[in-house]
Amino acid sequence: MKKEVTRLFCILLAAQTFAQAPLFEKITTGPLVTTPADSRSVNFVDIADDDVDDIFISNGPQAGAKNLLYLNDGTGNFSEVSGDDIVSHSQPFDGTTFADFDNDGYLDAYVVTWYGVKNYLYRGGGDAWFIYDGAAAPSNVSTYSETASWGDYDNDGFVDLYVTNSGGNKKNMLFHNEGGTAFSQVTAGAPVNDAHTSRSANWVDYDNDGDLDLFVSNEENEPDDLYRNDGGGIFNKITTGAPGQSNRSSMSSSWGDVDNDGDLDLFVANAAFFAPQLNQLFKNNGDGTFTEVTTGQLVTENSCSYGSNFGDYDNDGDLDLVVSNGYCNGNILNFLYQNDGSGNFTRDLASIPDLATPCSYGAAWGDVNNDGFLDLGIATCKNGSSSPLPPNQFFLNNGDDHNWLKIKLIGTVSNRSAIGARVWVTANIGGQMVTQMREISAQSGYCGQNSLTAHFGLGDAENIDEIRVKFLGGQDTTFSIIATNQLLKITENQLPNDTKSTIKELAVNVFPNPASDTFWVEVENFKLTNELNLRFTDSAGRVIFEKKYKKVGSPLTESFSKKRLGMENSIHFLTVEMDGVSETVIVK
Repeated sequence: MKKEVTRLFCILLAAQTFAQAPLFEKITTGPLVTTPADSRSVNFVDIADDDVDDIFISNGPQAGAKNLLYLNDGTGNFSEVSGDDIVSHSQPFDGTTFADFDNDGYLDAYVVTWYGVKNYLYRGGGDAWFIYDGAAAPSNVSTYSETASWGDYDNDGFVDLYVTNSGGNKKNMLFHNEGGTAFSQVTAGAPVNDAHTSRSANWVDYDNDGDLDLFVSNEENEPDDLYRNDGGGIFNKITTGAPGQSNRSSMSSSWGDVDNDGDLDLFVANAAFFAPQLNQLFKNNGDGTFTEVTTGQLVTENSCSYGSNFGDYDNDGDLDLVVSNGYCNGNILNFLYQNDGSGNFTRDLASIPDLATPCSYGAAWGDVNNDGFLDLGIATCKNGSSSPLPPNQFFLNNGDDHNWLKIKLIGTVSNRSAIGARVWVTANIGGQMVTQMREISAQSGYCGQNSLTAHFGLGDAENIDEIRVKFLGGQDTTFSIIATNQLLKITENQLPNDTKSTIKELAVNVFPNPASDTFWVEVENFKLTNELNLRFTDSAGRVIFEKKYKKVGSPLTESFSKKRLGMENSIHFLTVEMDGVSETVIVK
């Protein structure tokens, strides 16, 4: 009997050990992780347009160094690129952002420098991967730049460029894209005249109104800056109810819908030089204001944090977080935080047991072997002038039994890289209908760019009930009953202008539907001659909210909060009326 008990204990112990095997494998061979470098930015980008993520890493010692580009063979094996312009210049490089700024089908790159050196614009395509464009306006400035981000702030179909500076006159820079071949520098407005010690920058539609706003994180214990896009090139600086108004030394900022309620929340990574600070999480209230989270490991652990990025690494249907740390005393560890589904984060010490680093800068997520599970790249740096050059770090995700979906967007009316587009995926996960949202970004954390292919973990969902895509300033597309565990490529539809102007029937869409809180109403395909009436009613026919529009064009898009309208936990009806025509849809 004693032998049988001992044998059973050993079997259970072996099963427990197997169940707790690390999710990630630290890769230790190959040029990606064996080349010593003082690195800054890490970007997962599909350079070859073959639906696999390649990796770019910038290097930034004061004396200068060449950057690194690794091409992926589709299985996660990388070969280093040599001789190309983007890896031929030796400068003190810093942050990098990739997007197709001329809409020619090839990703372009902008790599910034510090120490008063000019920045570098590289055009993608042609006989080489990248060709340096020294004549373009963004290349003709000598700055102390930290990073940059592409985003189409005027919805004209071409991405513009914002650059942060932390030295010199400290004014950040905005370059308007004049049509893909030329840029003009914008000199008016708070985003380019505020003189702060700026680090990270995100183009993000934080207020759900269909255009890209701008968030800038500032160090030196300066408040961060949130600029609301009011259209026509006008940005209004928000100070009341805005995130990041406390005096912290902010390095990184990352946006993601951490509680799956339909709006984008904000994580801010903070660090004084060799002095830890607390990081911050701000929940979006759905009305343009935020509530700071003050409890939990994520915001109560002191650290010297420089990089951050959201990604659902365990494919359970919510966004997790990586935080990279550096320029600190003692033993330095990077942080992996797991989301419980409601936006509460705890340190995950099992998925990657060894997150020790000599010093880390940017971090980013991408699926390099197309198995549906996000892999992690971390750029490492020298922690001091006498420190040796360290290799960068890469962690391969071995996956679990959870399902997934990846979506690659191609803009036609909007910018081709689909920067600023949003994707909603609704599926039954764990017995509950869950709608997840992603916004495509060309800079998703300080010195870090996640893959432009949107990734969704789906847990035990057997299929996807609905996929909805809204291109920035362009068309939207809806699919239903889609199989899991695949890569979808979705190209934006384009309707002839005369077709739009002659359609008088109403098309009313509500998305996501069902929603946890924030949802969008879009009314399109109409020609307004009088006024449009929008009305919400409950199941008894009682009107709970009504609004009239007298001067509006098609499409009309507006966001609403179920909590503020009192529409929680019950079915309601939305009716839109115009010129004797009406359309009613169910809001769940």
